[in-house]
Amino acid sequence: MAKGYNRPMGGGGGMGNSGMMAQLRKMQEQMAAAQEELAVETVTSSVGGGAVKITMTGDQHCKGVEISPDLLKDADAEMLQDLILSGINQALDDSRKMAEDKMAPLSGGLSGLGF
Repeated sequence: MAKGYNRPMGGGGGMGNSGMMAQLRKMQEQMAAAQEELAVETVTSSVGGGAVKITMTGDQHCKGVEISPDLLKDADAEMLQDLILSGINQALDDSRKMAEDKMAPLSGGLSGLGF
């Protein structure tokens, strides 16, 4: 006879299928809640000594761009474009880090499920 024939599914010593499904459901609920929180939490990054500030949500939606009126006095379009691009990229990095920090405790629970 083949090894494992007539053995219960799930390997015996671990949690049963219903326990694993319950744990997966709980983790899905926690992840959904964390994603909802990330949608409203924001980070603000500034570049150019505070001349440009970008506000981004934890789910990477840009919520605001603030440009210092003093910066506009010089009217250097190329510098302004570079500052805005730099600010958006910094805000995206900060937002991704915030999301990673919030999701890390949840993704660590996957190891207990045999993944």
